[in-house]
Amino acid sequence: MKIHIVKIGGHIINDPKLLNISIQSFCKLEGYKIFIHGGGEKANNVMDRMGIPKKMIRGRRVTDKKTLEVVVMIYAGYINKNIVSLLQGYNCNALGLSGADGNCIKSFFRSKEKNIDYGYVGDIDIKNINIHFIKLLLKNDLVPVLCPITHNGYGTLLNTNADTISSHIAIALSNDNNQVDLHLCFEKKGVLRNINNPKSFLKKINFDLFQKMKQDHTIFNGMIPKLENAFFAFQNGVKKVSIGHPHYLNEIHNNTVLCL
Repeated sequence: MKIHIVKIGGHIINDPKLLNISIQSFCKLEGYKIFIHGGGEKANNVMDRMGIPKKMIRGRRVTDKKTLEVVVMIYAGYINKNIVSLLQGYNCNALGLSGADGNCIKSFFRSKEKNIDYGYVGDIDIKNINIHFIKLLLKNDLVPVLCPITHNGYGTLLNTNADTISSHIAIALSNDNNQVDLHLCFEKKGVLRNINNPKSFLKKINFDLFQKMKQDHTIFNGMIPKLENAFFAFQNGVKKVSIGHPHYLNEIHNNTVLCL
């Protein structure tokens, strides 16, 4: 199976014009496809209105019980169903899912590190991606729309980074002898050498350059886990991984492409 996996983040979700571009570009992709979304900015806005403090560490959200309640409502509820309805508007027969639905993504509590407790945050083992269920949906002409909520198999929902979900599903499907293209979309054209200069866009990036840009703080905050997950996928069997603007989903050479 040739499968496109497209992930969008919070900046796109908060911008109706960019979101519509993402939906249209996704619908134009031929063949089997999976849509994965985050939504951190929307969750932040709701938490601010509710007076719930938020805490991020290296681009990852610390999730206590109150935060979990909000992100489940926002990610698995409002954002997921809004995206599904937009896709249906373009005759794309989408089905909104969390990791608990169909047991498609089982996760485990993230281990404490250096006295940091991330709370209700889930990490994934590739063997716990239910690719048989996902392929069953694809073969029945359904387009899975996955939010960043997983479950631990014991009745607890967990907040899981959407880029992590994207990379792990891409690897699991690649390991099952499918040809997978992973597209991580955000509001920029691609990875930039200078965040303030859109013309500094990189057409290609390898792991060594990524490490250098991370060390000199050219890449920071949420771009770090995004690129970590992108390279994790690329180094584990996913043949094509790109990062960039959703407008160029059908023109990958206009995004940043990972290379050796």
